[in-house]
Amino acid sequence: MITKILSFDKNAFTRLSLTVWLLASSLGVFSQALSSKEWAKIQKSGDYIIGMGMSESMDHARQVAMGDLVGKISTDVETRFDFVLTNKDGKKSKGQMEKIIKTYSSTRLDNVKEYVAKDHGKYVIYRYISNSDLEKMFQRRINMAKKWAKDAIDREKEGKIGDALQDFYWSLALLRSCPDGDLETITKDYEEQNMMIDVRERVNNILENVKVKAVSLEKEGHSQRLYLSVLYKDKPVTNFNYKYTDGKISSELFSAKDGVGELLVPSNAKLKKLKIKAEYEFRDEANIQPELRSVIESLDPVPFRAAMLDVDASQCVNSDSREYAMVVYEGESIQKPSPALKGFATTGQSIHVYSSTMDTIEKGIANRDYSGLEQYFTSEGWDMFSKLIKYGDAKLLRSPEVQFTPNGKGMVCRSFPMSFTFGGNKRTFVENVVFYLDENGKVCEVAFGLEKTAVDDIMQRGPWSEEARMVMVHFLETYKTAYALKRLDYIRSIFSDDALIITGSIVKSIGRREFPVRTEYVKYTRQTKEQYIRNLERCFMSNEYINIHFADNKIRRSGTYTNMYGIQINQTYYSSTYGDTGYLFLLIDFSKPGEPLIHVRAWQPDNNPNVRDGRLKITDFTGE
Repeated sequence: MITKILSFDKNAFTRLSLTVWLLASSLGVFSQALSSKEWAKIQKSGDYIIGMGMSESMDHARQVAMGDLVGKISTDVETRFDFVLTNKDGKKSKGQMEKIIKTYSSTRLDNVKEYVAKDHGKYVIYRYISNSDLEKMFQRRINMAKKWAKDAIDREKEGKIGDALQDFYWSLALLRSCPDGDLETITKDYEEQNMMIDVRERVNNILENVKVKAVSLEKEGHSQRLYLSVLYKDKPVTNFNYKYTDGKISSELFSAKDGVGELLVPSNAKLKKLKIKAEYEFRDEANIQPELRSVIESLDPVPFRAAMLDVDASQCVNSDSREYAMVVYEGESIQKPSPALKGFATTGQSIHVYSSTMDTIEKGIANRDYSGLEQYFTSEGWDMFSKLIKYGDAKLLRSPEVQFTPNGKGMVCRSFPMSFTFGGNKRTFVENVVFYLDENGKVCEVAFGLEKTAVDDIMQRGPWSEEARMVMVHFLETYKTAYALKRLDYIRSIFSDDALIITGSIVKSIGRREFPVRTEYVKYTRQTKEQYIRNLERCFMSNEYINIHFADNKIRRSGTYTNMYGIQINQTYYSSTYGDTGYLFLLIDFSKPGEPLIHVRAWQPDNNPNVRDGRLKITDFTGE
């Protein structure tokens, strides 16, 4: 069975390998042997911008020539950057101009050519680029800005406010780094509109519709911890990021997920009118793309007044003890917010034993007292839980509103909102932790849950059986958690021995450092299962943390093999040493629901349907 399906892989991988070879070949500096007459013609044509460098060292001459070229490009396009260069005093910043142009030279200054001559024993290097290639370079960045803006619109519709603000701001930054970026237009409601104005208005509109409310407050040493409700247009936000500020200092970054957040403020902070600032720049996250990072770092931040939010916590009562109310849902029914529902039975199964277990575990997590909890776990479940509470500084954000869902003979309990902070990197992740319990009421597995919108998307797929949908959610949650908790044995178990594994990463150019041509590109590597596991083990050992964020999942079932599913999902990968974003493709056999088997795993930078470079698609394997 697998052989027929994987016949698609070999052709696809051959195409992909050819793509990789062509991409790598394009990284060299464009150099051509021109005659003196041809070079003179280029110099006189007026169609090129030319930089010159002279030195006894060829490498140094190249560096000088590149610096000269950057300076001349800056001068050539300076008048087209008035909208970003003029400061509050009405003066232009020459240094700012050069910083902006260097965002191109340091990342993707493509099609730079070179002419080499000698003069009295010294190298004379000319670096030049055509005006048309320069405009193509600018247009490529405009297109990138449009892509981020389009993604932001989709994220806003899904309630992913943190992601939407990030993508809109990155789009705005890219526009500001382009000549005439303030003149770029888009079509909206059949009319041409200024794109930069539209993006600014969208950011303001999002910020004005975010409402943050203090729910409860606890004393914590010399600080006070607030638990927050975060809504967008009166609905819980899927994600949102913010900091506390008193006008002089700012806190570290906090995150809200599915409407739940927290905030740590000084013990002497005035609770009547706390100030929090919505995060929208995401400078650290911009490391995912070196070009984007260089743009963010080169430009002054764009202020948004609406980003400052007031929170009144004066009515919150200080409490040294927490209330542990549990909320139970029954299928698609309305929320039942009463603690008395702990014994509520769903589909004929009593959940008393499950709710009692989760009550005890919740108190232990809240008080950070894990003694005596092991009896409520299976041996494997306790091992996973022990790793989870050691995953950064683990805290329960507040008493959860949980949902119990039957799962075979057992039950699934979701979702415990928890934060995980890593001091060395000052990074906090918020995860909704899911507990899987067996028929005896013991926790056999813990996982970082998918976002509610992703779960709903899978569970609402009518043509599939309920069991298939639940298995799919379970697999994706277990898969992402396995990387965070560094469960190497589990990861080894879910890959078939002959799996096709294509990994990708955004890496620096392997060319000479002074050559500023495409210093980032996507590197694909085909690995065997054992190679992949060995590399993954080294990755686990060298990173303080790994966190995977999934979004925009597309799942298709094979038209021929009903237990074979293709999953294409947007993956943002964070670790203490590296980060990237791209699309993960998995071909999984669910013939044995409890033992899923991955036959294909491939990472690609995007899912652009217009790219014809041999990239893998779901239809390469599902036969649709």
